[in-house]
Formats: sequence, structure tokens, C-alpha cells
Amino acid sequence: MTALSRRWLGLGLGATLAAFAILPAHAADKVKLGVIGGDEEEIAEVAKKVAAKDGLDIEVVTFSDYTLPNEALSRGDLDANAFQHKPYLDAQIASRGYKIVPAGFTIVEPIGFYSVKIKDFKDLREGAEIGIPNDPSNGGRALNLLATNGLITLAPGKGLQPTVLDVTGNPKKVKLRELDAALLPKQIADLDGAVINTNYALGAKLDPRKDALIQESRTDNPYGNFIAVRAGDESKPAVAKLVKAYQSQEVKDFLLTRFKGAILPAW
Repeated sequence: MTALSRRWLGLGLGATLAAFAILPAHAADKVKLGVIGGDEEEIAEVAKKVAAKDGLDIEVVTFSDYTLPNEALSRGDLDANAFQHKPYLDAQIASRGYKIVPAGFTIVEPIGFYSVKIKDFKDLREGAEIGIPNDPSNGGRALNLLATNGLITLAPGKGLQPTVLDVTGNPKKVKLRELDAALLPKQIADLDGAVINTNYALGAKLDPRKDALIQESRTDNPYGNFIAVRAGDESKPAVAKLVKAYQSQEVKDFLLTRFKGAILPAW
């Protein structure tokens, strides 16, 4: 080997060693996480800070439409999402064939009925127009809330996903208008009232603790949200770290101080 060759070899080896020297001892795992913008984004940002201490880098991707995060996850554009409950995922799987599974609970947001025209749910007029979400799971959730509070009667055995076709009793002859869940707060002034998901209510500056005329039970609520991943990914170490971050004391404390009972831990 010539002196020139030895010189180039030495330079190349030195550059390689220098490159290794600047790499971190433990490269962080990375997860691209989809959430609905607003309060769920705020919660994700807290979980992101917690996860960073455990060597997990969370990239938070926000959506405004419930139908998009599962599609993005199924396509591989996301590694996980955190926005939905089991009845919603079950309906999405039934209609679109997604191979998506829960990986760990996050929060529960009791759904409520809001109105700018009345102060008491019992004061709803005959023929009142009531807005409910138009997706099967949240629409069924809204109908069950109205039935539990005596406004309508539902056919027996319909479980968590009744439809407007299952309404068997309607003494006040209310009109049920199925609208996109995200649009209900914007339409509330044109309605006598609407059943609105908590994240959208908060986004519209409604306080579920004070403004909801009726609301789901906070205990034994079947609509706990969770982190969802593609089937087969639920045992990955990065997913375990993501769940751990969401189920941390830091997130629990944030829910208490920021939302004061409007959003609760589901784990």
C-alpha cells in the first residue's frame, strides 16, 4: 500500500469514527400519532413530553374529521391514532374492513346535550329539532342518551348502536337531524338542541360540566377512548411506551387541572 493510499484510508476511517461519535448512545423510537385537533391535541402534547423521557419521539398529526385517522393508519401514514372508542372502531371495521386494534385506554369524554334556546331538557317543545351525530356509533350514543332521559323510546336489544329507525316512541314528536359531528356546534343556533361530542363542545367554548343539560354517566362508560394501531403492531416496544406515556400521572394531573372533570382518565 502506498503512502497516499494509507493517507486516504486514514482519512476515511477517521470520518467514519467521527460520524459514529456524534450519534446518540440510544437512538429514540419514533411514532407518528393521529389525533383530533383541540383538547385531544393538547393531551397528546403532554404525553409527547412524558414519552420523550422514555426515549420515544411522538410526532403529533392533527385531523378535524373523525373518518380520516383510521384511513391514514390503515394506509401506513400513521403508526397509531388516539381519538376513538370501541363502538366507533367496530363500526369502521364493519364498513371499511380495517385491520386495526386497541392498544391501551386513554380518556373518556361523556357526551352531552346542549341548547341555546332552553335551560332545562324537560322544556323541549313539541316538534323540536334535535341534532345528533351522523356516524353510526356516536349517533347511537346520542339516541341512547335521549332515550335514557325519556325523550324517545328505542326498540329493545339494540345495544350501543341503535339508529333513528329504531325509535319506537316519540311523545313530543321531535325531529332528529343527523349531521356531521364536527358541524353540530355550528348548527346549534338553528336547532332546539344537539347532542355534541365533548371534544367538539370544548372547541366551541361550551363547558360540559355547566352547559350540558343532560350527560352520559361518568362511571362504567363504554365509550372510553384508546390508542389504536394496525393489527400485529400492538406488541411493539414503541407502542408500549406510547401507552405508558398516555397512562402516566402527568397526563392524569393535566386532565384534572386543564379540564376539571370534563375529560377523565379511561385507564
